[in-house]
Amino acid sequence: MTRRSCAIYATGIVCAHLLIVGIALVVAQVFQTMIHSRLKKEITLTEKSQVFEGWKNPPPPVYMEYYFFNVTNPEVFLAGGKAAVKQIGPYTYREYRPRENVTFLENGTKIYALNPKTFVFVPEKSAGDPEVDIIRTVNIPFVAVMNELNSYSFFLRTVVSMYMNSLGIEVFMTRTVHEVLWGFKDPLLTKIHSMKPEVDEHFGLMWKKNGTHEGEFVFHTGEENYMDFGKIDTWNGLRKMSWWSSNQSNMINGTDGAVFHPLINRNELLYIFAADLCRSIHLAYVKDVEVKGIQAYRFAPPSDVLMSPKNNPTNAGFCVPAGDCLGTGVLKVSVCREGAPIVVSFPHFYQADPKYINAVDGLSPNKEEHETYLDLQPTTGVPIRACKRAQLNIILKRIQGFPTMLLIVTLASNFPLLIVGMGVILLFVLVVLFCRNRQKKVGAAPCFSGLECSINPQLPWFDKCVLPTDISSQSK
Repeated sequence: MTRRSCAIYATGIVCAHLLIVGIALVVAQVFQTMIHSRLKKEITLTEKSQVFEGWKNPPPPVYMEYYFFNVTNPEVFLAGGKAAVKQIGPYTYREYRPRENVTFLENGTKIYALNPKTFVFVPEKSAGDPEVDIIRTVNIPFVAVMNELNSYSFFLRTVVSMYMNSLGIEVFMTRTVHEVLWGFKDPLLTKIHSMKPEVDEHFGLMWKKNGTHEGEFVFHTGEENYMDFGKIDTWNGLRKMSWWSSNQSNMINGTDGAVFHPLINRNELLYIFAADLCRSIHLAYVKDVEVKGIQAYRFAPPSDVLMSPKNNPTNAGFCVPAGDCLGTGVLKVSVCREGAPIVVSFPHFYQADPKYINAVDGLSPNKEEHETYLDLQPTTGVPIRACKRAQLNIILKRIQGFPTMLLIVTLASNFPLLIVGMGVILLFVLVVLFCRNRQKKVGAAPCFSGLECSINPQLPWFDKCVLPTDISSQSK
């Protein structure tokens, strides 16, 4: 065979291979395009879609595990020293959260729903009996009344302080876990109720929250645009809030955390509206992960979500009144908590200014136990594991007329009260959440040390992580 013939044969073989490769690439691209097109049509909140029933009646169990900070040295703190706390818990509750009154609107492009939540105690997953175990924590009704009186005359504050002293009402209270969570008849509120009947005489971090919902939601079904799948159109009839001091801060963005649009990419930000936080938050891509053999993208709130306005000017809108700002890592939510001096943070002030961490002994923030995250299957947008963690805190400050408070050195210490850990695919908050890592022999995916994960491998719907619950003060 001549050299020329060899060259011709070689060229022919190369061309044939290039043709095959080209055809394969075209077919693959066409096939991928077809799949993506089908996904955009199938993943909608319509009665015939595969995801609708799972959205309406979430199948995997959801657990709320509450942790509390027990104050071990109240006398030292009131004498001007540093408070010391010890975390106790969890006290675990099974949460049921079906969507009710589901109604399609505007030719199926929107859907109305309520999402009531019911909690049932699970003793085998708890560290103790909430009706027996006693904790010492900040007396929130006392602090709320004290702050309310700050705008009144010194004379009136002094008289009220003496009256509360005569009733034995102090800065710290000792109650059972059940009372602090689900409510008790408070002596101070009872006195106020007798003069102002509109004031509830009961107090509890979860008072009147068992069997109730967080408001009326209208969602986009994704029928018109797959990018709008699950996004909130209105909450309690509102498209934006009025609590905060800027239009951007008042926006209701994203979904409720139960679902996300398909075809998620690593470069986008995902938005969630958390009714218990009174605001929307965003999550950014962190890394690729694997959950029981399923490839997923991990998204988590970046540090700028609760960053001080000095470092992130867009957060200035969350300062109410305008200019009255706290430091990095905390969010004051008094505006939507009837004026109560409540501050939300991540557990143990994770990602917060060191001044908050150092103000209390017994805190040890770390990413593994205190980060909120969401693992999503990027093609379908289905959450396959989620850990939401938040902490409620109360602001203690000196107020003249209340002698016991004058000895407190830290003027605005965010005193941690209760941590709520909640593992769910339908994210939403309370107080400090830790995701328990009980990596069972059957292959349960790991979450975090001290908690248990439950994974549902059936796409397209969701898997979920069983998380712990609160130790501060709070609302999702």
